[in-house]
Amino acid sequence: MTLFMNACAFLVKVLTIPLNIAEVIGLFSLYKRVFPLIVYKFSICYNDKMKDKKRELFRNLDKFYPTKGSLRILEVGCGSGANFEHYPTGARITCTDPNPHFQKYLKNSMSKNDHLFYDSFIVASGENLKAVEDNSVDVVVCTLVLCSVQDSPKVLQEAKRVLRPGGALFFLEHVVSDPSSWTYFFQHVIQPFWYYLEDGCETTRATWKHLEAAGFSDLQLHHIQAPLIFMIKPHIVGYAVK
Repeated sequence: MTLFMNACAFLVKVLTIPLNIAEVIGLFSLYKRVFPLIVYKFSICYNDKMKDKKRELFRNLDKFYPTKGSLRILEVGCGSGANFEHYPTGARITCTDPNPHFQKYLKNSMSKNDHLFYDSFIVASGENLKAVEDNSVDVVVCTLVLCSVQDSPKVLQEAKRVLRPGGALFFLEHVVSDPSSWTYFFQHVIQPFWYYLEDGCETTRATWKHLEAAGFSDLQLHHIQAPLIFMIKPHIVGYAVK
């Protein structure tokens, strides 16, 4: 099946050559202006279907309050702020995202979640969080982000750097399926087109391996099947303690 899968993926890759050319000459920058609206609409549906999983995950935030002051959360790849409703009252939020066009939708989420304090929105990739000081936050949140970053291990090392000792990285990510499944087959076949449709997202990443190798002191990680379309049904959820 591997040979057939690779042949099908190659065919799809050939069909996406015009999209590759558009990216090289800069035309895809126009799509980056539209993409935040797509994510905003998707996040409404995603939050509805994943509400229980998110509530269960973020209930663990209570374990990482500092001895004094508010809970300090850094959300990497914040997008439209789809996680804000799950954060505890009084938490201080710093948001980062490489796409500045998310800010309009981020403000909408902020206005709907006035139980939080918002410190700043930083335009930055997850691989380069130099604007955030070492050991300065209690929690880093990364949801549906590690699928599209350029260097997942680097993002995880940046998360460790900015976390205080005993702080935690919270994650909820779609991942590659079991190699024996048809989902795995279609993830690899459709991936060349999916990459452009979803602004660099990859469905074929075994992200849990990067988390296991990142050197956290404790890793609470679970594999689940999300109630979503087959391409992004396999998920991992949990948190990793510095």
